[in-house]
Amino acid sequence: MLRRFFIILIRGYQRYISPLTPKTCRYEPTCSQYTVEALQKHGAIKGSWLGIKRIFSCNPFGGSGYDPVP
Repeated sequence: MLRRFFIILIRGYQRYISPLTPKTCRYEPTCSQYTVEALQKHGAIKGSWLGIKRIFSCNPFGGSGYDPVP
């Protein structure tokens, strides 16, 4: 239930907010898509944690490139 709620929030962001902002994600798949996949694969708690770690590493001093969900 919680996982579904988080995914709905992220999909709303992807549909309504992301198109209005410049493309800044340094990873493939994007951080929001990565978080959705992590939630689907690992559940609400671990998936959220993986998504948060990924978002915090998406900066000029962090990594970049292809980074799939473990």
